[in-house]
Amino acid sequence: QVQLVESGGGLVQAGDSLRLSCAASGRTFSGYAAAWFRQAPGKEREFVAATMRRGGSTYYADSVKGRFTISRDNAKNTVYLQMNSLKPEDTAVYTCAAGYPQNAATTRGYAYWGEGTQVTVSS
Repeated sequence: QVQLVESGGGLVQAGDSLRLSCAASGRTFSGYAAAWFRQAPGKEREFVAATMRRGGSTYYADSVKGRFTISRDNAKNTVYLQMNSLKPEDTAVYTCAAGYPQNAATTRGYAYWGEGTQVTVSS
């Protein structure tokens, strides 16, 4: 079992930056792919970014490419999401996930999920 706890969300203005953290406890985190998803009110959950096991390939949604960076520190059992140039449309609950997905951009295959952290970007 892996427990995931997100932190770092908050209220910021358009153009600001935030760094989200997802701390994992339980089994060794480095063996899992890790990802961030987000869900805005009234919308479906959508993929944001993923990093493969042991710091392999990274993937991004087109909407965040060039602005967001996912990284992981396996020694600290933590995955990060650095978010720059935030826009009001980035407002959502951001949730991290871990598992063995066949497709990094879909929720299927991520067995472990955190509770989420709210990010609100004002214009």
